[in-house]
Amino acid sequence: MPGLAAASPSPSEPQEKKPLKPCCACPETKKARDACIIEKGEEHCGHLIEAHKECMRALGFKI
Repeated sequence: MPGLAAASPSPSEPQEKKPLKPCCACPETKKARDACIIEKGEEHCGHLIEAHKECMRALGFKI
């Protein structure tokens, strides 16, 4: 059907991609870090804080 081909975007067309916001990056490490800080305090969660920083750096954020 010729109408279906025209309705679907071609793979060669560039898709507009919104940049990732820091608040939305690394949700797994962020959740673990925040839960630890709430329950135990920041001084006991250094390993989780560093893991989150490393994840953010890996995505290109300057931390």
